[in-house]
Amino acid sequence: MARIPRINPENAPAEIKEFYDAVTGLIGRVPNAYRTLAHAPFLAMLFLPFQSTNQREWPGSRLSGKMKEMVVIKTSHINGCEYCFAHNTALGAAAGISHEQVISMSSDDYLKSELFDDREKAAIEWAEHMTKNTARERDDVYNRVKSLFSDAEIIELTLICGMFNMINRLNDTLGLEIESQPEVDKIKGSLFIDPKKIKTYLHWLADNWPDEFDDLNRRASEAAETI
Repeated sequence: MARIPRINPENAPAEIKEFYDAVTGLIGRVPNAYRTLAHAPFLAMLFLPFQSTNQREWPGSRLSGKMKEMVVIKTSHINGCEYCFAHNTALGAAAGISHEQVISMSSDDYLKSELFDDREKAAIEWAEHMTKNTARERDDVYNRVKSLFSDAEIIELTLICGMFNMINRLNDTLGLEIESQPEVDKIKGSLFIDPKKIKTYLHWLADNWPDEFDDLNRRASEAAETI
Protein backbone atom coordinates (compact mmCIF):
# COMPACT_ATOMS: atom_id res chain seq x y z
CA MET A 1 0.00 0.00 0.00
CA ALA A 2 1.24 3.48 -0.86
CA ARG A 3 2.56 5.38 2.14
CA ILE A 4 2.15 8.82 0.58
CA PRO A 5 -1.11 9.89 -1.12
CA ARG A 6 -0.92 10.74 -4.81
CA ILE A 7 -1.56 14.16 -6.29
CA ASN A 8 -3.69 13.32 -9.32
CA PRO A 9 -4.07 15.70 -12.28
CA GLU A 10 -7.75 16.47 -11.72
CA ASN A 11 -7.04 17.88 -8.24
CA ALA A 12 -3.61 19.37 -8.84
CA PRO A 13 -2.77 23.10 -8.80
CA ALA A 14 -2.43 24.67 -12.25
CA GLU A 15 1.37 24.71 -12.10
CA ILE A 16 1.49 20.99 -11.37
CA LYS A 17 -1.02 20.26 -14.13
CA GLU A 18 1.33 22.02 -16.54
CA PHE A 19 4.22 20.03 -15.12
CA TYR A 20 2.26 16.81 -15.61
CA ASP A 21 1.74 17.74 -19.26
CA ALA A 22 5.51 17.97 -19.57
CA VAL A 23 5.93 14.61 -17.83
CA THR A 24 3.59 13.04 -20.38
CA GLY A 25 5.49 14.66 -23.22
CA LEU A 26 8.84 13.34 -22.04
CA ILE A 27 8.05 9.93 -20.52
CA GLY A 28 4.71 9.01 -22.05
CA ARG A 29 2.33 9.29 -19.09
CA VAL A 30 2.15 10.56 -15.52
CA PRO A 31 3.10 7.50 -13.46
CA ASN A 32 2.36 7.12 -9.77
CA ALA A 33 6.00 7.95 -9.12
CA TYR A 34 5.56 11.54 -10.30
CA ARG A 35 2.12 11.84 -8.74
CA THR A 36 3.89 11.09 -5.47
CA LEU A 37 7.03 13.17 -6.05
CA ALA A 38 4.76 16.16 -6.73
CA HIS A 39 4.48 16.63 -2.96
CA ALA A 40 7.93 18.20 -3.42
CA PRO A 41 7.03 19.96 -6.69
CA PHE A 42 10.24 21.87 -7.28
CA LEU A 43 12.43 18.82 -6.73
CA ALA A 44 10.17 16.81 -9.04
CA MET A 45 10.40 19.52 -11.70
CA LEU A 46 14.19 19.52 -11.49
CA PHE A 47 14.43 15.74 -11.49
CA LEU A 48 12.34 15.21 -14.64
CA PRO A 49 14.86 16.41 -17.26
CA PHE A 50 17.68 14.43 -15.68
CA GLN A 51 15.66 11.25 -15.30
CA SER A 52 14.18 11.37 -18.78
CA THR A 53 17.38 12.18 -20.66
CA ASN A 54 19.47 9.78 -18.58
CA GLN A 55 17.10 6.90 -19.29
CA ARG A 56 15.84 7.55 -22.81
CA GLU A 57 17.55 7.56 -26.17
CA TRP A 58 18.20 10.98 -27.71
CA PRO A 59 20.95 12.69 -29.75
CA GLY A 60 22.76 13.97 -26.65
CA SER A 61 23.23 10.46 -25.30
CA ARG A 62 25.60 7.86 -26.71
CA LEU A 63 23.91 4.67 -25.54
CA SER A 64 20.87 3.11 -27.18
CA GLY A 65 17.58 2.85 -25.36
CA LYS A 66 17.95 -0.93 -25.51
CA MET A 67 21.32 -0.88 -23.75
CA LYS A 68 20.04 1.47 -21.08
CA GLU A 69 16.97 -0.66 -20.44
CA MET A 70 19.08 -3.79 -20.01
CA VAL A 71 20.93 -1.97 -17.24
CA VAL A 72 17.68 -0.77 -15.67
CA ILE A 73 16.03 -4.20 -15.80
CA LYS A 74 19.05 -5.93 -14.24
CA THR A 75 19.32 -3.30 -11.52
CA SER A 76 15.60 -3.41 -10.71
CA HIS A 77 15.57 -7.20 -10.64
CA ILE A 78 18.50 -7.41 -8.21
CA ASN A 79 16.84 -4.84 -5.94
CA GLY A 80 13.48 -6.60 -6.20
CA CYS A 81 11.66 -3.41 -7.24
CA GLU A 82 8.44 -4.69 -8.80
CA TYR A 83 7.29 -1.19 -9.76
CA CYS A 84 10.40 -0.41 -11.81
CA PHE A 85 10.62 -3.94 -13.19
CA ALA A 86 7.05 -3.73 -14.53
CA HIS A 87 7.59 -0.36 -16.18
CA ASN A 88 10.97 -1.15 -17.65
CA THR A 89 10.20 -4.58 -19.03
CA ALA A 90 7.47 -2.74 -20.97
CA LEU A 91 9.87 -0.01 -22.12
CA GLY A 92 12.48 -2.68 -22.78
CA ALA A 93 10.07 -4.52 -25.06
CA ALA A 94 9.64 -1.31 -27.06
CA ALA A 95 13.43 -1.12 -27.31
CA GLY A 96 13.65 -4.66 -28.68
CA ILE A 97 14.40 -6.66 -25.52
CA SER A 98 12.65 -10.03 -25.78
CA HIS A 99 10.89 -11.88 -22.97
CA GLU A 100 13.57 -14.58 -23.23
CA GLN A 101 16.28 -11.96 -22.74
CA VAL A 102 14.52 -10.59 -19.65
CA ILE A 103 14.41 -14.08 -18.15
CA SER A 104 18.06 -14.71 -19.03
CA MET A 105 19.41 -11.43 -17.67
CA SER A 106 17.42 -11.98 -14.48
CA SER A 107 19.33 -15.23 -13.89
CA ASP A 108 22.93 -15.82 -12.86
CA ASP A 109 23.81 -17.41 -16.21
CA TYR A 110 23.45 -14.44 -18.57
CA LEU A 111 27.20 -14.34 -19.27
CA LYS A 112 26.89 -17.77 -20.90
CA SER A 113 23.78 -16.87 -22.89
CA GLU A 114 23.80 -16.59 -26.66
CA LEU A 115 20.98 -14.04 -26.44
CA PHE A 116 23.39 -11.16 -25.74
CA ASP A 117 26.43 -9.80 -27.53
CA ASP A 118 29.64 -8.97 -25.68
CA ARG A 119 28.73 -5.32 -25.06
CA GLU A 120 25.34 -6.25 -23.66
CA LYS A 121 26.87 -8.85 -21.33
CA ALA A 122 29.44 -6.34 -20.11
CA ALA A 123 26.77 -3.70 -19.45
CA ILE A 124 24.56 -6.15 -17.54
CA GLU A 125 27.54 -7.36 -15.51
CA TRP A 126 28.52 -3.77 -14.71
CA ALA A 127 24.95 -3.11 -13.51
CA GLU A 128 25.02 -6.23 -11.36
CA HIS A 129 28.24 -5.31 -9.59
CA MET A 130 27.33 -1.66 -9.22
CA THR A 131 24.03 -2.63 -7.63
CA LYS A 132 25.74 -5.07 -5.28
CA ASN A 133 28.40 -2.41 -4.59
CA THR A 134 31.16 -4.78 -5.65
CA ALA A 135 32.17 -2.93 -8.84
CA ARG A 136 34.71 -0.85 -6.91
CA GLU A 137 36.77 -3.95 -6.15
CA ARG A 138 36.27 -5.82 -9.43
CA ASP A 139 38.93 -4.56 -11.80
CA ASP A 140 38.26 -7.57 -14.02
CA VAL A 141 34.66 -6.44 -14.54
CA TYR A 142 35.72 -2.85 -15.18
CA ASN A 143 38.39 -3.94 -17.65
CA ARG A 144 35.81 -5.85 -19.67
CA VAL A 145 33.62 -2.77 -19.77
CA LYS A 146 36.61 -0.56 -20.60
CA SER A 147 37.55 -2.77 -23.54
CA LEU A 148 34.09 -2.44 -25.10
CA PHE A 149 32.85 1.04 -24.16
CA SER A 150 34.26 4.54 -24.44
CA ASP A 151 34.81 6.61 -21.30
CA ALA A 152 31.68 8.63 -22.09
CA GLU A 153 29.63 5.45 -22.49
CA ILE A 154 30.93 4.14 -19.15
CA ILE A 155 29.77 7.35 -17.50
CA GLU A 156 26.31 6.88 -19.01
CA LEU A 157 26.15 3.22 -17.94
CA THR A 158 27.15 4.22 -14.43
CA LEU A 159 24.70 7.14 -14.26
CA ILE A 160 21.71 5.05 -15.37
CA CYS A 161 22.53 2.26 -12.94
CA GLY A 162 23.18 4.64 -10.08
CA MET A 163 19.97 6.56 -10.77
CA PHE A 164 17.87 3.42 -10.78
CA ASN A 165 19.38 2.13 -7.57
CA MET A 166 18.06 5.36 -6.05
CA ILE A 167 14.70 5.11 -7.84
CA ASN A 168 14.26 1.46 -6.86
CA ARG A 169 14.74 2.27 -3.20
CA LEU A 170 12.59 5.39 -3.39
CA ASN A 171 9.67 3.58 -5.00
CA ASP A 172 9.86 0.55 -2.71
CA THR A 173 10.24 2.60 0.44
CA LEU A 174 7.19 4.70 -0.44
CA GLY A 175 5.20 1.60 -1.42
CA LEU A 176 4.24 2.82 -4.88
CA GLU A 177 1.42 0.85 -6.44
CA ILE A 178 1.84 -0.45 -10.00
CA GLU A 179 -0.69 1.03 -12.41
CA SER A 180 -2.95 -1.08 -14.61
CA GLN A 181 -1.20 -2.76 -17.54
CA PRO A 182 -2.72 -0.44 -20.18
CA GLU A 183 -1.43 2.53 -18.18
CA VAL A 184 2.01 0.93 -17.75
CA ASP A 185 2.16 0.21 -21.49
CA LYS A 186 1.91 3.91 -22.31
CA ILE A 187 5.61 4.04 -21.45
CA LYS A 188 6.36 2.22 -24.69
CA GLY A 189 5.87 5.37 -26.72
CA SER A 190 8.60 7.26 -24.88
CA LEU A 191 11.73 5.32 -25.84
CA PHE A 192 13.05 8.27 -27.85
CA ILE A 193 12.99 11.91 -26.75
CA ASP A 194 12.89 14.80 -29.17
CA PRO A 195 15.55 17.24 -27.87
CA LYS A 196 13.24 20.11 -28.78
CA LYS A 197 10.87 18.88 -26.04
CA ILE A 198 13.70 19.03 -23.52
CA LYS A 199 14.51 22.60 -24.58
CA THR A 200 10.85 23.61 -24.39
CA TYR A 201 10.56 22.13 -20.91
CA LEU A 202 13.70 23.84 -19.63
CA HIS A 203 12.42 27.18 -20.95
CA TRP A 204 9.07 26.58 -19.21
CA LEU A 205 10.83 25.72 -15.98
CA ALA A 206 13.02 28.83 -16.09
CA ASP A 207 10.14 31.11 -17.06
CA ASN A 208 7.93 29.81 -14.27
CA TRP A 209 10.52 29.53 -11.51
CA PRO A 210 9.07 31.58 -8.62
CA ASP A 211 10.72 33.92 -6.15
CA GLU A 212 8.71 32.40 -3.28
CA PHE A 213 8.14 28.67 -2.84
CA ASP A 214 5.84 28.17 0.14
CA ASP A 215 2.59 28.81 -1.74
CA LEU A 216 2.88 25.98 -4.29
CA ASN A 217 4.30 23.63 -1.67
CA ARG A 218 1.21 24.27 0.45
CA ARG A 219 -1.27 23.93 -2.42
CA ALA A 220 0.36 20.73 -3.61
CA SER A 221 -0.04 19.14 -0.17
CA GLU A 222 -3.65 20.27 0.04
CA ALA A 223 -4.40 18.65 -3.35
CA ALA A 224 -3.27 15.17 -2.30
CA GLU A 225 -5.83 12.41 -2.07
CA THR A 226 -6.47 10.68 1.22
CA ILE A 227 -5.22 7.13 1.69
